[in-house]
Amino acid sequence: MSSTIDTRTAGYGALVLRLTLGFLLLAHAWLKLFIFTPAGTEHFFASLGLPGWFGLVVIAWEVAIAVALVLGIWVRLAALLIIPDLVGAIILVHLHSGFFFTDQGGGWEYPAFWAIALVVLALLGDGVYALRPTPLGASRA
Repeated sequence: MSSTIDTRTAGYGALVLRLTLGFLLLAHAWLKLFIFTPAGTEHFFASLGLPGWFGLVVIAWEVAIAVALVLGIWVRLAALLIIPDLVGAIILVHLHSGFFFTDQGGGWEYPAFWAIALVVLALLGDGVYALRPTPLGASRA
């Protein structure tokens, strides 16, 4: 099987994806902290049938994963560990609203695409300028 991956630029592609996903996660945590507020986030999670405090755990988890992605620390693991957050958002919040995110209540297309992009990042690896980089095509021992 021949590869058509351009190894000269693939690391930069992974960097752009890593930073984009990391900053998006920070934006979502910021939304929960400063727009919805922690109390509002707890109330929303309780309305879903979850313990309200779990909303605070999700905020902390999103911040931790975002920082790991932006800095390039344990990128593959971080990308995989935040996917359940998005799957939960799809199942508990967006699935009943339809496919398109512009639908009333927000459909599931955006969080699904985001989860797939995280899988792609996990497959690609850290990219360039990571604090704990893994060379493309190499495994870390």
